Amino acid sequence: MSGPPSLPGTFLLVGHPNVGKSVLFHRLTGAYVNVSNYPGTTVEVTRASARFDRESALLDTPGVLALPSRSDDERTTVRALLNEPTRALLQVGDAKNLRRTLTLTALLAELRIPLVLALNMHDEAAARGVTIDMAALAEALGVPVEATVATDGQGVGTLAHHLSAARVPRPILQYDKAIDADIERVAAAISRHCPHPRVAARGLAILYLGGDDEVEAWLRREAGTAYGEIEPLRRDALARAGGDLPTLMARERTEAADVLATSVVSRSLKSSPLLSQRVGQAVVHPVWGVPILLAVLYLIYQFVGVFGATTLVGLLEEDLFEGVLNPAVTQFIGALAPAPWFSELLVGQYGLWTMGMTYALALILPIVTTFFLAFGVLEDSGYLPRLSVIANRLFALIGLNGRAVLPMVLGLGCVTMATLTTRILHSPRERLITTFLLALAIPCSAQLGVVLGMLGSLSFTAVLVWALAMVGILMLTGFLASRLIPGRRIPLVTELPPMRLPIFGNVLKKTAGRLKWYLVEVIPLFLVGTFLMFSLDKLGVLPAIVRAGEPLVSGWLGLPPEASAAFVMGFLRRDFGATGLFAMADRLSPIQAVVGMITITLFIPCFASLMMMVKEQGVKTAATMVALIVPFAFLVGGLFNIVLRALW
Repeated sequence: MSGPPSLPGTFLLVGHPNVGKSVLFHRLTGAYVNVSNYPGTTVEVTRASARFDRESALLDTPGVLALPSRSDDERTTVRALLNEPTRALLQVGDAKNLRRTLTLTALLAELRIPLVLALNMHDEAAARGVTIDMAALAEALGVPVEATVATDGQGVGTLAHHLSAARVPRPILQYDKAIDADIERVAAAISRHCPHPRVAARGLAILYLGGDDEVEAWLRREAGTAYGEIEPLRRDALARAGGDLPTLMARERTEAADVLATSVVSRSLKSSPLLSQRVGQAVVHPVWGVPILLAVLYLIYQFVGVFGATTLVGLLEEDLFEGVLNPAVTQFIGALAPAPWFSELLVGQYGLWTMGMTYALALILPIVTTFFLAFGVLEDSGYLPRLSVIANRLFALIGLNGRAVLPMVLGLGCVTMATLTTRILHSPRERLITTFLLALAIPCSAQLGVVLGMLGSLSFTAVLVWALAMVGILMLTGFLASRLIPGRRIPLVTELPPMRLPIFGNVLKKTAGRLKWYLVEVIPLFLVGTFLMFSLDKLGVLPAIVRAGEPLVSGWLGLPPEASAAFVMGFLRRDFGATGLFAMADRLSPIQAVVGMITITLFIPCFASLMMMVKEQGVKTAATMVALIVPFAFLVGGLFNIVLRALW
């Protein structure tokens, strides 16, 4: 006998960060995934067909600390709840922290969307002496509840079966009478003027009264002029609660979750912590945490910045592209091209193949691949949130939280790639500050190697002056940017999952999905930018820029006039500019060498980085950054020229 027919729609995976949501997602889907920004956001989500129902898709929403939404990740999850043709919710919770899981369940239950609860990391809960009465919890919630261990597939098959029979959960609390009356008044108005096809009006009312921006925007759009009847109801409710309504509602959900969790959880004493617990404690230890952090960052730098950006790039760019592919393509195009300009467009100095595709495939792709692998290992092992905790205090000085440490360190490998990784930061303000600092004061590995090679051959003092200048400028500009850019620093709030060995297959699947995004979305940017450079060169604009810069370079910076060309080359690729100055080393004094390297490090980011800035921040913001960075680099370089000539 055949089962019920499949119903098309989307299963949304929701839950707190670091509860194994992504691992469970990959267990429930096939090999193919689609990683992209959620519509209207810069937040990355993963979507794939469900293995147990090919007519439906699974969407892995970003981890939420709480709802109503406050961060970009949480807003993206609410946007998915509002806009996806949701068939059911799969809430993934941490079996070790049931109270926290049920606090989110209490809100999801009010949405009246069919739900299944997966209590993941069940093995780790058992190892800590935590036992959950799954049958009693399922009875209390009125939905299927399954214990899972996503890392080895335990419970996944049963969970897939439950998803096809998900049920609408029972509410687990009744709000205070006055608050409940306000919820019902708002829900009634929503039902009259803009009922949602899937989300209950009461659930929308709770999110709206809790201050959820996404729900407010949806109500404004869908209710139109009738929104004028809804908004006063919220104002009145807030006034009756003394302006503290969101906190009061959240407190009631937490208390209800605590009562339910206490009734179904029993604990027994365990004699000694697991190895994963001991490792997890060591990496955030006040004494041992910092050396471990430095070792991890060094390994990342070696893998991404040295192996990816140097070894693999060298093999692909020099041996494969420059040694084999580019000469063959150039010969082929030269024999077939109908006009010389067409040949130059494809394989000239600024050719779509020789520059655009070579940059994208030979320079950036190896770095992207190694970064995604490294990031996947950090993510899967549970170390990523710990790295953020350790670096949090230092980054607070420049208006950021500890999550910004990863883009900064990876910028030493490739600023282009690091700009992409600013997506892991929670707010547009944090991403803007970090992108600006990466573009200004973080040298990529190739440029860093040239700088250290040139200055190190002069003296340790030269290297020290350059290094102190970069650190001082990074901290000063970060401090000023944090004061000038509107918004507040978001405190670091993160769940520390247990440390575990990464699952190789899971890391590879995530890497493959992210690489697909790179190939589809980023390569066209390189081709567009290359065509722009080709056009400017043909129009004589680039040579004119070189000539125009000579007085500034020789006068204010005190460098030879021909050094002007190095700065134009530095825009094409950062290490080209440093290499241009390195080639002039026999004609530069120690002061000129230090001034030149400080200026070229601060100078406009390379073409690839600029394209990524445009991709992540938009044309207007990227242009504003360039307009600030270029004069600032020359200003600082000229000031160092004056000071060093007076002191050295």
